Amino acid sequence: MSWLVLVRHSAVAVDTNRPSFTWALSEDGRSRCRTFAPLLSPYTPARFVASTEPKAMETARLLAEFLQCSWETAANLHEHSRRTVSWFAKRTDFEAAVARFFRLPESLVFGEETAVQAQTRFTHAVHSVLASYPNDSLAIVTHGTVLTLFIGQFNPEISLFDFWQMLTLPCAFVLNRNNFRLKTAVYFPQI
Repeated sequence: MSWLVLVRHSAVAVDTNRPSFTWALSEDGRSRCRTFAPLLSPYTPARFVASTEPKAMETARLLAEFLQCSWETAANLHEHSRRTVSWFAKRTDFEAAVARFFRLPESLVFGEETAVQAQTRFTHAVHSVLASYPNDSLAIVTHGTVLTLFIGQFNPEISLFDFWQMLTLPCAFVLNRNNFRLKTAVYFPQI
């Protein structure tokens, strides 16, 4: 059986003076990758494909090294575009913006893409990656909101905001490669 494993990147080094799409992993984030990689081993990804954001590329590289497979990047796997959005000092303000984003998918309420636009872009990118490797189990390393939108599209029983709130840094979701139904979730172990 071939799987599609969608991976959310690991923990980042937050720098409020720089946009989030430029952030890299923190030392804790790199350590989490070493802890998390064995949890993905049962799904035998042949390769990791990452968004071009540094935090996703570094997560893919570290997971691939541990699992002794290759990794690469692909276009359009990046997070929902919000380059003009300032840093949210309060987590509750950020969560409120994300809740509006999911609740009003056709409205431009947060950043430069609506939820529908981000989902469409990301879905096309996933299909392109899968077409390049038609027989392999693949892991795509990406970001929280686009990952949530993609999974919700094929698993409509999921409440998008509730699902998004449960994401850890990192986490992974194993999907049937044919119909993208969710098989299992793999969360970073919380102490």
